[in-house]
Amino acid sequence: MFEGQPKGLFAMALANTGERFGYYTMLAVFVLFMQENFGMSADEAGNFYSAFLAFVYFLPFVGGILADKFGYGKMVTIGIIVMFFGYLLLAVPLGAESTAYWAVVGALALISIGTGLFKGNLQVMVGNLYDDPKYANKRDAAFSLFYMAINIGALFAPTAAVEIMRYAQNTLGYSVADSYHFAFAVACASLIVSIAIYYAFRSTFKHVEGGSKKVTAGANAASTEELSPAETKARVVALCLVFAVVIFFWMAFHQNGLTLTLFANEFTAKSSTGVQGMLFSVWNLVAVIAIVYAAFSFFQSKTAKAKGFSAIVVLAALGFLGYQYSATASEIIPVSAPIFQQFNPFYVVALTPVSMAIFSYLASKGKEPSAPRKIAYGMLVAAAGFVVMAVGSMGLLTPNEQAVAGEAAIFVSPNWLISTYLVLTFGELLLSPMGISFVSKVAPPKLKGMMMGGWFVATALGNYLTKVGSMFWGDLPLVGVWAIFIVLCLLSALFMFIMMKRLEKVAK
Repeated sequence: MFEGQPKGLFAMALANTGERFGYYTMLAVFVLFMQENFGMSADEAGNFYSAFLAFVYFLPFVGGILADKFGYGKMVTIGIIVMFFGYLLLAVPLGAESTAYWAVVGALALISIGTGLFKGNLQVMVGNLYDDPKYANKRDAAFSLFYMAINIGALFAPTAAVEIMRYAQNTLGYSVADSYHFAFAVACASLIVSIAIYYAFRSTFKHVEGGSKKVTAGANAASTEELSPAETKARVVALCLVFAVVIFFWMAFHQNGLTLTLFANEFTAKSSTGVQGMLFSVWNLVAVIAIVYAAFSFFQSKTAKAKGFSAIVVLAALGFLGYQYSATASEIIPVSAPIFQQFNPFYVVALTPVSMAIFSYLASKGKEPSAPRKIAYGMLVAAAGFVVMAVGSMGLLTPNEQAVAGEAAIFVSPNWLISTYLVLTFGELLLSPMGISFVSKVAPPKLKGMMMGGWFVATALGNYLTKVGSMFWGDLPLVGVWAIFIVLCLLSALFMFIMMKRLEKVAK
């Protein structure tokens, strides 16, 4: 899985892990902060949330255009610095008056601009490593690993946010509203780590930063590749078709920070016990991940020493989980809404080697689906995720009814959300890393930054449309809310299958 990859992949992946940890720590509590600090309704907070996400994912298009001209590495560095000042501004507790409101707006603007310069251009640099024929056949696997690294950062983010807020409240005596600023301060620290990693290992990927005449032969060959106008048009059209579909995936998927978080906050049991309760400790999830990777290592290792070490890791992780169960089985574990957002990155990290093994096996048999076909399957799986939510929501009150129900309020098992995140993650693994790989492969060489930015514009539009969920969050039965996303995902999958021949033609 890790063998044969260029060292630059791991360096950039680690730098991105730090940045994503900070971003998702902030995002885990953002909607709840806007409600708590400024008294916003779910709809008002949803509009704020969706607008912010839209800018975060639209601005990489502008960042890509700038990088095509001035170099990817320069934009990445500037982006981290700008983001840092945005998070720093969020970390300052300014109260709930107009000054505080506009400070939050300014902070989000800086984070959006910085992300626009950083995110897409770092991924272009990853793709450029695989323009070298030596690594060309490892592109899809590389983006799966890169995507996994993103989610390692996201995995720890909800726990970091919740624990630092508890510490601020219980130990330091800060109010609930002020404790959110401590979570935002974590993001500042994570960016310092990110830029340190980037420059410590820059020598492994400096040749793909752009903006310099000193490039390797492989990178130079890619940059001077000429396509006919017809070929360029065909590639751009194919990419735009994919972009149109992913709008609706992200619209549905990023309900994790909106309606799914609202569901966790308003309809899900506030405590858990036993095995289920163990799932809310990030360290137990890390132990599961260790078992998965060590098991793969055991079967893939070629020496007895390596197999023995892998077996020790599996046994140690199992022992840790056994101890945790015996120590906490009878405890009542508190369950807070933001903590559910750890399950998606957990599943991504745990399932990435599984998905890579499956596709590697299919490739060996000549049956691996193309990237466009994986994207279409991802839309079908996403629809199935919201089917799970629809089933779990049957018989529940509407959100407005639940808010005034008092003792008549109905709460459901956390397993419904945990299961939904599992299914949605399967869809994400089929769509997101494969989509990014598809863009890096198909984009005309002179338009790489712009086309990767186009992927994020599609994501931005999807993120902006997440507010559709909060618009209907009130009087509409929950099953109706989830049905909106089921239908949109199914229609998007149908569109992909109709366009499949055109898409697969340019992917060859």
